Amino acid sequence: MKQTNFLIFILISFCMLFSGNITLASQKKQKVYIIPVTGTVEPGMAAYVKRALEEIKDETDAVFVFKMDSFGGRVDSALEIVDTISNVPKGKTIAFVEKRAISAGALIALSSNLLFMKENTIIGDCAPIIQTQKGQEMAGEKIQTVLRAKFRALAKKNNYPVVLAESMVTIDMEVYQVVMDGKKSFMDKIAYDDLTEDEKKTITSKKTIVAKGELLTMHDAEAFDLGFSQKSVKDINEALLILGYEAPDIITIEESWSESLVRFFQPFLPILMLIGIGAIYTEIKAPGFGLPGIIGIICLGLVFFGQYLVGLADYTELLLLLVGVLLLGVEVFVLPGFGVAGITGLIVIAVGLVLSFQGFVVPDPSFPWEGALLMKNLAQVLGSFMLAFLISLFMIRFVLPHLSKIINGPYLEATLSNSHVDVTIGLGLKPGDKGIAHSFLRPSGKIIINNKKIDAITQGEFIDQGTLVMIDKIEQNRVIVKPKIS
Repeated sequence: MKQTNFLIFILISFCMLFSGNITLASQKKQKVYIIPVTGTVEPGMAAYVKRALEEIKDETDAVFVFKMDSFGGRVDSALEIVDTISNVPKGKTIAFVEKRAISAGALIALSSNLLFMKENTIIGDCAPIIQTQKGQEMAGEKIQTVLRAKFRALAKKNNYPVVLAESMVTIDMEVYQVVMDGKKSFMDKIAYDDLTEDEKKTITSKKTIVAKGELLTMHDAEAFDLGFSQKSVKDINEALLILGYEAPDIITIEESWSESLVRFFQPFLPILMLIGIGAIYTEIKAPGFGLPGIIGIICLGLVFFGQYLVGLADYTELLLLLVGVLLLGVEVFVLPGFGVAGITGLIVIAVGLVLSFQGFVVPDPSFPWEGALLMKNLAQVLGSFMLAFLISLFMIRFVLPHLSKIINGPYLEATLSNSHVDVTIGLGLKPGDKGIAHSFLRPSGKIIINNKKIDAITQGEFIDQGTLVMIDKIEQNRVIVKPKIS
């Protein structure tokens, strides 16, 4: 009897333990990670999405929801995001269009396995646009054909209508919805014209979905009817409920402070670059090392730091920046004037800036937009250099000489005007005496007159070394000179 009772006790304990494990397993919540994809598609967004998925790559049973709200942006960044999402195991990714997924945003949305759209949202219109002298224009066929191939590949992978996906990027494409032998399908005009007469006789319905000269853009109801969206929903929770995820554990992966900072600075990078270059040039042309040099290094440092965080700038670009700054330092502290070291330093910095704005060195012919991006970066950097040069000249000529008149003291009330020997007495100088510039006058320097080296100053203009000069006037023991006009 005791043995029987003991066996019954063991059996009951085993059943309770087994049922407890079942209960714990059933109570385990499905993890759902939400990754917001909002704003302009640019390198900062690509770095954020890559980092977010990298952090949770070991979550084999998790579901990843990309909350879309974007008008589009850079093609290279969009393709980088698409490749990152495509590497997630099949059946794990969901695109949820919260407001809009336009252009590059549509490309990113279709890279997910499933698509849900919030009510009254839109998706589509992925026309590649480039900036030309005439303004914004449609990109050439070389770029369009690559994007068409990408749209077709994503549509086939995730079971979206291939022809309709391609019509998002092809403006000359005309697409019909036909019912043939009782089956509904989509075909473009070329495929329809290739049908035999017998095949056309089996068509019971034909409807134009995309007219020639238009790009496919759909609201949520149209996207559902055409086979893109799973359903129009009120929010993400409703979409997850439809998929069978009741009370999931929802985790939103936000941007880090550095990613937010980089994305904030992205629109201002050209301005920072302009200020940085202009400040460094001003520092070269002005004596000593002061505020302009510090401002220039900080601005260019922010540009390189931002590009480094998004993965575009690497140690190569950083090394180029340091080499350029060192060459400029040699120009300021070691070599007089502005010569080979200064010019070489600026060229090295320009090369580093161009490379920091792109993820390649030489454009790949199979990615035509890389060539367009290189030309854009060159124009941006060279334009910044030219504009910075003009602004610096204006500052040196008109602003800096008068800065002391604008900024209030404190100044010494007593002067030493009567505590020196007058140069007119000690050296026998007078207005009209002629000499030669012994050093660069920017605006102060040294001249040789009557075989004597003396300090002199101009009235604001710069005079090159070796230029013939003439004493214009002598004020408070200062010799003021100007170029001698022969």
